[in-house]
Amino acid sequence: MKKSGAEEIVPISGVVINPAMPVNRIASVDVYRGLVMLLMMVEVLSLSDVSEAIPESSFWKIIAFHQSHVEWVWLSLHDTIQPSFTFLVGVVLPYSIASRKSKGASVTNILLHTLKRSLILILLGIFLRSIHSQRINFTFEDTLTQIGLGYPFLVLLALYSSRVQIIGLVTILVGYWLAFALYPLPGPDFNYAAAGVKAGWEYNLNGFAAHWNKNTNLAWAFDNWFMNLFPRTKEFQFNRGGYSTLSFIPTLGTMILGLLAGSILASSMADRKKMKVFIIAGTSLIAFGVLLHLIGVNPVVKRIWTPAWTIFSGGICFLFLSFFFGVIDIFNKKKWSFFLMVIGMNSIAAYLIADGSVKSVIESLLKHLGQNFDKGFGPYATLISGSLVLLIEWLILYWMYKRRIFIKI
Repeated sequence: MKKSGAEEIVPISGVVINPAMPVNRIASVDVYRGLVMLLMMVEVLSLSDVSEAIPESSFWKIIAFHQSHVEWVWLSLHDTIQPSFTFLVGVVLPYSIASRKSKGASVTNILLHTLKRSLILILLGIFLRSIHSQRINFTFEDTLTQIGLGYPFLVLLALYSSRVQIIGLVTILVGYWLAFALYPLPGPDFNYAAAGVKAGWEYNLNGFAAHWNKNTNLAWAFDNWFMNLFPRTKEFQFNRGGYSTLSFIPTLGTMILGLLAGSILASSMADRKKMKVFIIAGTSLIAFGVLLHLIGVNPVVKRIWTPAWTIFSGGICFLFLSFFFGVIDIFNKKKWSFFLMVIGMNSIAAYLIADGSVKSVIESLLKHLGQNFDKGFGPYATLISGSLVLLIEWLILYWMYKRRIFIKI
């Protein structure tokens, strides 16, 4: 985002801390990002445990469903976290490039910084996935590594016109769709056990859509080769969730959609017209994604980021952005959003806190409050202990906010 005023930038292992609070930010983007990170942070509430403890409650079943990923097709609220985070990377890029150019950065400088940022994101993703492992867990399917793999291509596209970006988006999605479509379906002798999925798995798709079934597709075949190039305790055969490295390609498509949205935000177009464009784009993309799924051309599957998922989830992101842009920036209703703003302005810190420190916070709570302090709350035990953890995490971010400490890569 745009910044003004003097800044003292202190490098810490590729991460910089800016004591000066950025100004001229688009508040709606920070609030949207804050919601995304909050959805990730509230995993600590373990709402599925509450639902299991009260099996007769439809309310908690619905809530628990939306705090977990769907098995294969369609989505829950939780499934909107990664595309939203990814989409927003593209949204802020026009501002980031404009800021660097205003400070005299050349295209070469921008590209070198891009490669550095990309490498940090990939390594950070691997590090977070290795915290509880005996050795480095080389994996490339999580949010940070997926963004890191596609980010250099996004920046290159950002240096060209929107027309070139749209052509790039279409080429990526059609090419990725075609690659999966041409990959042969499993034969009668296929070893489903070695792929970690049952032949009659209830979520398997039929007909042409079967080209996008779990661990029997092109991306799975690629990882069977690629993942075994790295040191491992045992041979890689499949990812239990069906996730794959190659998903960074259509994930790049989501970032391009965000880039197009960011270019509109940064333009001189009237704000109300911007919101209208976002609404039209969002509803159109959702409708097109649903159509591709229903007619069997391409299923909406988040776990392998199908082109239909890129389109469908991209539409949802446009609608989220239109809502926050309208409420926060057009109608200036900001007071309610402070809680989210604190999180969104320090999204990397929030990501690290939610992904890396929850266990230690819980252990500290249990140590000081007693191992059974939450048991008196019955089925709501995890809700109580999780809420305390969430409060502590937010207060850490608030402390950083008050002291103008903002972590960026």
